Amino acid sequence: MYNKLIIKIVFTLFFIIGSSVQAQLITDTKPSTNTFPLASTASFPLIQKGMVPAILTDKNDAEVVTIVANAVAFDFELVSGNKPATIHQRTNEEYLIIAGTIGKSKVIDGLIKSKKIKVSQIQNKWESYTITTVNNPIPGVKQALVIAGSDRRGTAYGLFEISKLAGVSPWVWWADVKPKPKKELYVLAGTMNQREPSVKYRGIFINDEDWGLNPWAAKNMDKDIKDIGPKTYAKVFELLLRLRANLIWPAMHDSTKAFWYYPDNPKVADKYAIVIGSTHCDMMLRSNTFEWQENYVHEYGHKPGEYRYDTNKKEVSKYWEDRVNAAKNYEAMYTVGMRGVRDGNIVGPTTKEGKIALMDTIIQDQRKIFKKYFGAENKALQIFCPYKEVLGLYTGGLKIPDDVTLVWTDDNYGYIRQLSNSKEQKRSGSSGIYYHLSYLGGPHDYTWLSSTSPSLIAYEMTKAYQFGADKFWVVNVGDIKPAEMEIQFFLDMAWDMKKWSPENAGQYAQFWAESTFGTALAPEIATIKKEYYQLAHSGKPEHMGFLHFDDASKKKRLKDYSSLVEKVNTAKKNVPAFLQNAFFELIEYPANCAALMNDKFFYAQMSMEVKTNNKTLALEYSQKSKDALEKIISLTKYYNKEIENGKWDGIITNAPRNLATYGMPEISNPEILSDSLRNPKEYDHRYLRLDPVNAASVAEFISVKAADFKTKNEIPSEKIITVEGLGLGGESVSRYPFTGKSFDKNNFDKAPYVEYEVNLKTGNYQLSLKSLPNKAINKERNLNLAVVINNQKPQFLDTDNSREDKNWSASIVRGYFEKQLAFATEKEGIVKIRIYILDTGLALSRIDINKQ
Repeated sequence: MYNKLIIKIVFTLFFIIGSSVQAQLITDTKPSTNTFPLASTASFPLIQKGMVPAILTDKNDAEVVTIVANAVAFDFELVSGNKPATIHQRTNEEYLIIAGTIGKSKVIDGLIKSKKIKVSQIQNKWESYTITTVNNPIPGVKQALVIAGSDRRGTAYGLFEISKLAGVSPWVWWADVKPKPKKELYVLAGTMNQREPSVKYRGIFINDEDWGLNPWAAKNMDKDIKDIGPKTYAKVFELLLRLRANLIWPAMHDSTKAFWYYPDNPKVADKYAIVIGSTHCDMMLRSNTFEWQENYVHEYGHKPGEYRYDTNKKEVSKYWEDRVNAAKNYEAMYTVGMRGVRDGNIVGPTTKEGKIALMDTIIQDQRKIFKKYFGAENKALQIFCPYKEVLGLYTGGLKIPDDVTLVWTDDNYGYIRQLSNSKEQKRSGSSGIYYHLSYLGGPHDYTWLSSTSPSLIAYEMTKAYQFGADKFWVVNVGDIKPAEMEIQFFLDMAWDMKKWSPENAGQYAQFWAESTFGTALAPEIATIKKEYYQLAHSGKPEHMGFLHFDDASKKKRLKDYSSLVEKVNTAKKNVPAFLQNAFFELIEYPANCAALMNDKFFYAQMSMEVKTNNKTLALEYSQKSKDALEKIISLTKYYNKEIENGKWDGIITNAPRNLATYGMPEISNPEILSDSLRNPKEYDHRYLRLDPVNAASVAEFISVKAADFKTKNEIPSEKIITVEGLGLGGESVSRYPFTGKSFDKNNFDKAPYVEYEVNLKTGNYQLSLKSLPNKAINKERNLNLAVVINNQKPQFLDTDNSREDKNWSASIVRGYFEKQLAFATEKEGIVKIRIYILDTGLALSRIDINKQ
């Protein structure tokens, strides 16, 4: 039993931590040299008989080290029942946890000097740390567990790693994931070195917080200011450190005063070692919605002129410079360029040439401000975000200084617009990504539940990383809750790109469920999460008010969601009491509410379809639709009022922006509705049709999963991969790595291909290829396929979904881009369909064949 356990621990910890010199092992059974061949009597008692050694830090170290040490002490109190002391002076304890930053901690520097710890692999590195057991580290101490960081965040991450390995989730506070109690926990002797993260700056953007985070913070956290303030941000920043992030784009919506309005906000960020940034539309760390439109008079004593640089340069420039002056002693990152207030277009010249010339002047002047306060133009961290209309200016010829980081964006729905070309990849400022897990805007918001799958995130972000986006990743998380798993996956990838890729991202749900709910529950919970993501891929819960499914698709979807809810209810019975709240927040609420949104709309539609022929059935369907909405309201109320005695009161609303989609749709029996369920808003009935062909009613309709190819042909240094959890049907095939070469009409037959065999009768057919609705990687590439049927002449298809028109809208909400072609068969029998994948970044999900 014990030999099997030690092997399991070795592999688990290598999987969690990454590269190490020796395996850093933790076990809840006291090791002995007789039982554990890899252990020794020097195993460190992290918890022994419920007691935890004191945590020693240097008072002159960065403040974040003490803050995190105290947080870890609280963590161990949850695990062991006893809170360890956090001290700055050594006591006479036999065992000690020592944490500090190289060059900032006398104890750590002393251990280095005496050669009791080796730090050559992490010294002078970015956010790195070592964890090691040391015998007789200092006089009077028998043994210590030493965490040494290369910098202040490295030390913080190392401390939280100990908590994590003891069973404390990063979501211990934010999702009430309480750890399993332990009375014994030991660290086997050894050393682990955590090297630099894959992406240098990694963080979140709190956005559209009006309907959740802001009212919750005002009611429960920053009660004195009734806003998102320093108490809320302290909890956010602790979460970021637990997730090994280092950057914040603060909340900036109308409901929230600017981050810098409250002097303690940047102070708290500095205490937690968090880099402060600002969004793609709020340049130079300003928050224009509040600071220019509302608070300018308070700050400057007079009303501002127009927020435009060509006619109001003096006022705008001073506005920016004052913020740089206020922020110069903080670790901050400045967005350069200019856009309009409230995410609008830049105000000024009407021509593209004029806008480019003005933007060039703006950036040059902003760089002069940096030179004044930092000594050189390139000494301040700077990003330029070619988002929305700014992308057109950049591609139109706008020159960006080489040291400024280019931050590419997705299309707001998870599909990256473009990445660095070969020339841009050589820039010293490198590039980064602004990504969305939540979005307010057209064709429709998705700010309620979070349903972007790890597989899609992995596909897009791996593509970005392979094209040089390694400097900066920020993700729009809305109100943080309920996007917990998706946030963690995004940041886990940013921390270690080698660990998660498109090929294994489908396994993340299992990994996350094990670390959150334990090994026994993990398979059930992983299945729930995978099915939840897959159902949402072809229709997010927030989009159900303007999507239309055919009858067969409705029935299947209702059945699948009913099965999902059954799985949730079954799993819940086995969840221990101390994790019930976490299960509700992370699993039950999103899965059940997604199912209920489908019930609400489908049964409403079905009631209207039968209202003239079957009034009894129409009433039954109407009642089911009404019951679904009432259940959503009830679950939301429970989340806000009952969980942890009202801890989350206000954090979740089932009707963000009070949009019609969250209300009651039209039913055949409206008299059964109470006044509170009557929705005065009208729906957009210009439905986007999904799967308009009812396969059951078509005589000759064949659907083939792209992953079910008969043969495939790869080329040197490349492979064709099947990505689990990606695209229509839950699997897609793609070329990998994404840096592979492109092919064209002249050499298409040299490209990798997949080939399918189907049995067809003679006749005319329509072939429909359904792929992920993404875009060509950059302007040097396309997103093309070549299709050869029975050795006939090839047909070439462009699957690029870059043009944001009606087809783009339909594609992103239904989860696939469709291309069709016609072909004929003259003989009955096997037909071979060979599909050459001419470009990387193209993910093929399904092939449908319909006889004409």
